[in-house]
Amino acid sequence: MTLVQRALERLHAWPDLAEGPASCGTGRALRSVHDDIVHFHSERDADLHLTLDAIRRVHQGLGGSSAIRLVPGSRWVTVHLDCDTDVDLLLSLVSIALQAHQGTPAAGPPSECNLHRVTVLPRDGAGAG
Repeated sequence: MTLVQRALERLHAWPDLAEGPASCGTGRALRSVHDDIVHFHSERDADLHLTLDAIRRVHQGLGGSSAIRLVPGSRWVTVHLDCDTDVDLLLSLVSIALQAHQGTPAAGPPSECNLHRVTVLPRDGAGAG
């Protein structure tokens, strides 16, 4: 089982999420009532939809993680899944995203995820965890 499959299996149990095609047209998405929350574009990469306020609140904690890629001005955070800890990080961030989007319809048109805007290089020892 890949790390993305493991994350999807765990997230399927969350009642606030439904699976469908990603709004960007590539891969699968889990969405809330209001918006796409996470896109799974490959066997190792996920884009997570946060609000700019949520990104500001967790930025310092995210900056130290080699699994996280931020694009300036984007409301999406790319999580590269190399080990089980990265899956746990993704699930924690999905919880934050759900809270950030709760009861608040997206303002304006949906923002584009980070697909094709982020390049993730493998970490040393990738897949060893």
